[in-house]
Amino acid sequence: MDDVRATLAHPVIAPATADAEWWRGAVIYQIYPRSFQDSNGDGIGDLAGIVRRLPHVASLGVDAIWISPFFKSPMRDFGYDIADYRDVDPMFGTLDDFDALILEAHRLGLRVMIDLVLSHTAVEHPWFLESRVNRTNPKADWFVWADPKPDGSPPNNWLSMFGGSAWQWDSPRRQYYLHNFLSEQPDLNFHNEDVQAELLDIARFWLDRGVDGFRLDVINFFFHSRGLEDNPALPEDERNDSIAPSVNPYNYQDHLYDKSQPENLDFLRRFRALLDEYPSVTTVGEVGDAQRGLDIVAAYTAGNERVHMCYAFDFLQPMKISAPRVRRVLEEFETVARTGWSCWAFSNHDVMRHASRWGEWEADPVAYAKIVSALLFSLRGSVCLYQGEELGLPEAELAFEDLRDPYGIRFWPEYRGRDGCRTPMVWEEGDHASGFSEAVPWLPVSPTHGPLSVSAQVGRPDSVLEHYRRFLAFRRSHVALVKGSITFLVAEGDALVFERRDADERLLCAFNLGSGEVSFSVEDLKLAPVEEHGFVGAYEAGEIKLGPYQAFFAAIL
Repeated sequence: MDDVRATLAHPVIAPATADAEWWRGAVIYQIYPRSFQDSNGDGIGDLAGIVRRLPHVASLGVDAIWISPFFKSPMRDFGYDIADYRDVDPMFGTLDDFDALILEAHRLGLRVMIDLVLSHTAVEHPWFLESRVNRTNPKADWFVWADPKPDGSPPNNWLSMFGGSAWQWDSPRRQYYLHNFLSEQPDLNFHNEDVQAELLDIARFWLDRGVDGFRLDVINFFFHSRGLEDNPALPEDERNDSIAPSVNPYNYQDHLYDKSQPENLDFLRRFRALLDEYPSVTTVGEVGDAQRGLDIVAAYTAGNERVHMCYAFDFLQPMKISAPRVRRVLEEFETVARTGWSCWAFSNHDVMRHASRWGEWEADPVAYAKIVSALLFSLRGSVCLYQGEELGLPEAELAFEDLRDPYGIRFWPEYRGRDGCRTPMVWEEGDHASGFSEAVPWLPVSPTHGPLSVSAQVGRPDSVLEHYRRFLAFRRSHVALVKGSITFLVAEGDALVFERRDADERLLCAFNLGSGEVSFSVEDLKLAPVEEHGFVGAYEAGEIKLGPYQAFFAAIL
């Protein structure tokens, strides 16, 4: 298919670029490079492939892209184990390819954010190779090393997110090193000022190449407690599977000492000071904590000294979204983070796609995809949108032999890992790889995804793709939806009603998240319904009536 066909009826809309706080209320499109577009026939997506498909992204009306890691890596965790922070892995291309991507994205009016994985490296990184030689070399203290207990066991009871002990024995040093994820991902020692300085210099390297910001991976994992105290057990009734699957013993601990340490605030101030040297750049921090996520987000985004915004896992966990829950999370954030800013996401590269996770795929997938996306785009905060969400893609079902994710392989079959949300983007109907590659893709294309491809949906007014384009245009035309305050009026059952307000506009937003009809009185408000959002809702005699998965928007006069 001619690439232009997908955007022919929808010319590229370049978002405004003059606003220094463009990130506040921005919609950021996440690209997982391995699975976006293959340009050289090796079955793996690459930077040149991203450039080829940028017109599609720009046609959605988003403000920026976030590209998951493309640095040199042994790819045990598919780029989140970095061997060289200042170069592109050959499977993705070259630094020249990255520079070309920046130029094309900026030409299309898209900002470019990249994923910085600062908490850990790969064991192949030269820093770690030097650090493990002995206890006296210049990099000896760049990673978290600790002596064994007298019986030879690990220094404490800390657990890895990927299962088992967070400590790995290293024979050359006769010590353990800390790894919060794979054993091949040693944690950097942020208590070492030289480590901090080097990581800041890496950020400067990419800023100088023209990036517009960073997504900071596991931002609350940077520091550990120097005392290496045991984490206390978490009472069974306080455990949840919001950041790790229920079969993972990681959920059994209260992680007081292995992450979220107070020293991180000073490092984030240093990081922000660097960013402030560059106009209009931003940061999104990923906060992984099952007990105190919003509190950490509040601390990290308070004022103008640390990161610009963070996202927690409140809407990325298995629990289905509901009207009362949305209200609780948003109002809690407004309470604990009065001067902070959040970034909301329903799906990403680490969790089951929400079309499947929330169990509505079999009922009315198109209607459900439309209503939850409209809700996401109407909440106060910025938005991260994961590739394929605009097509309403469900989770791909993979056989065990097709898995590549070490996390899924470790906990199969109770937990199937992250491969199901990472399968290739579907561009064309009828092709063996749906336009992603001429070769056999690194993960199989789901049979359920092909009929939902870009070419199958483009130009169809009732499609999920056209809904995304239409609603994002509607959002841009109402500043209150982008940066305004939020006040909840109703959040009962499947009905959710709130006001978004800025200096020039008051907008009522009403949603029915369920499969039955709902109605509620707004007789104390004078409303003028607004159009162009694609939903049908009845308003008469002070009452709003919404059919299944419908929404209603009105100016409050």
